[in-house]
Order: sequence, then C-alpha cells, then structure tokens
Amino acid sequence: MIFNKIKVAGILLNNRIIVSPMCQYSAKNGCPTEWHYAHLGSLATSGAGMLTIESTAVNMNGRITHADLCLKTKKQYREMKKLFLYLKKISNIPICLQIAHAGRKGSANIPWVKKNSTLNKKQSPWKTYSASKIKKDKGWPNPVELSQKKIKNIIQDYLNTAQLAKKIGFDGIEIHMAHGYLLHQFISPISNIRTDIYGGSLKNRLRLPTLIMKKINKIWPKNKILGARITATDHLKNGININQAVYFVKQLEKIGLNYVCVSSGGILTKTNLNPNKKAFRLRLATKIKKKTKILVRVSGNLNYPNLLKKVVGKKVDFVAIARAFLRDPRWIYNNFKIKNIPKQISRGFS
Repeated sequence: MIFNKIKVAGILLNNRIIVSPMCQYSAKNGCPTEWHYAHLGSLATSGAGMLTIESTAVNMNGRITHADLCLKTKKQYREMKKLFLYLKKISNIPICLQIAHAGRKGSANIPWVKKNSTLNKKQSPWKTYSASKIKKDKGWPNPVELSQKKIKNIIQDYLNTAQLAKKIGFDGIEIHMAHGYLLHQFISPISNIRTDIYGGSLKNRLRLPTLIMKKINKIWPKNKILGARITATDHLKNGININQAVYFVKQLEKIGLNYVCVSSGGILTKTNLNPNKKAFRLRLATKIKKKTKILVRVSGNLNYPNLLKKVVGKKVDFVAIARAFLRDPRWIYNNFKIKNIPKQISRGFS
C-alpha cells in the first residue's frame, strides 16, 4: 500500500510517504537562500510522494526566528517563486507549502545558537502575540493578547499568503495548527483563557482556526490540496485531548479539507511527550482515522520500513517523515525496492 498511487483533490501522489516540513533557520529577510535550494533539491529527488516546504510565516512577526521563511512582500513572493520553479525543473514531485504564525513562540534564537530561548535586546527582538497574555515558558516575555481587530488582520494575513501560494502554483498548502504555533495557542485551554468569542468553550477556541480555513477554502483551487497539521493532545493535564481533536477534525472535514496531519505536544516545552518512542502518535492518528472520513497523515518517529508496510493504507493514509530524510535524502531508495530511481543516481543502487 505504501507505493500505491493516490489522488488527493486533483493531485496525483506516486506513494504515501510525505517529506515533512522541517524548519532550516536559514532564510534571509524571510526569503529562501542557497541552502534551501540544496536542501529541498535533494528532497525533491528523494522518491517521496510529496514534498512539504517548511513553516512559512504569514507576516514577519509570525516567524519563530529571524532566519525563518515568510511569504508576504513582493520580494518574498519573487524569491519563493524562483525556488518553486527550480524544484519543478528537477522533479515532478507535488510540492506543498506549510503556512503558519508563531505567535508567542516567536522572536526566538536559532536552536543551535541557544535552544528554547528568546532574543535579548541586542538581537533585535520583536513584539509577539497570542490568544492570551501567557508567556511560553519561564524567561520568555509576556505576549500581547490579540484584540479582535488584530485577529481580523491575522485572518487577512493568512488569506494573503494563501493567495500568493496559489499564484506561485503550489500543488497544496498546509495550515499549521500544532506545535505551539499561534492557532494551537488559540485551541489549547493552557494558552487561551479569553472570555470573548475566541475563548472559553471548545467551540469558541476553535473559532479562529475554523474561520481561517473557511476563508482559505473559498479561494483555494478545488483541484489542489488543502490540509492542516493538528494537535491530537497536549500531553498535559487540562490540555487538548484526543476526543476534542476528533471533534475538531470533523469540523475541518465539513469545511472541505483534504487531509489532516496528526501531531501532538508543543504548547509547553516540558510535557509527558516521549519523542523517542517508536511511532508514538500512531495510536492517536488511528483513532482519528476510525472516527472520521478525511485522509489522515501521521508524524513522529516512523522511520521503520517494516512498520510502515503494516500501517500505511490500513491504519493511516500517509506518513510524514522528517529526520530520516535529514540524515539521508535517499532514505526511500536505501530502504525499499524502487524501480523508478532517477537515472543520475541509479548507479548507486545497482
């Protein structure tokens, strides 16, 4: 089943292995650099069914670090289009763009400079926003609680970035609602203690992400892929749980999304999540798959070929692979018997 072709919307995927979006912290003023050409070029020829470009902010305040991608300005549009056209020249792999806003986890240091830390005054920090005035972690600044007027601006930013992605020609977009990003901050009761229409009940906490998806769905081509990365649980007491996640996915299904990518954790740094456990989110994704009709993709330590043969197309529809591809862009060719290996590298597998 892994290598059975599948049509999602109007886009044909040659197999069910997806290159997961991976932040490279190598952008300049929101634009891709030479590193993105090298990194994504190797992944475009990896043999995967679809390539997802890393989290791309809807505005400059929505970046995690100063070295994140953004798609808002004319220059950012031009540079992203150049990258997209380059990737399409070297491969026919469908290419998806992940769209996001970091919210309170923004204005951060690049991980290898100082992990899980905010910029100091000498590093040109920027103001961060969130659902409520609750800091990400100890030592981080309090974010500004978004007013309803600012929320309208954020919605428009998401819509504008989706429009630019459409204009560039991306085969799909994925809206990031997990890993402690802004939309996750609205969904989780740990980070959202608002008392207006965007807080309190689950329905209210889902209002912003569902509204954004409804508006994007209206302008996004029906023959192209529209998906979302969601959190199935916060791995914390009083956080998002699997039953709430199932309810949310059903709402996204009604809107018309093609798939959800099931993730978890990220609203706080310290949780009960064990990322080293084999396929640690598979149980969550399987439950969502059983209770909905939408296509389900799962991420999280899944780079075990024999396991994938058992679950892909049965328990879930796709898998998202990240770190295995970082270590080895030829991971598919090295672990599965593939016939259609690009001629330029086929001698290495003969």
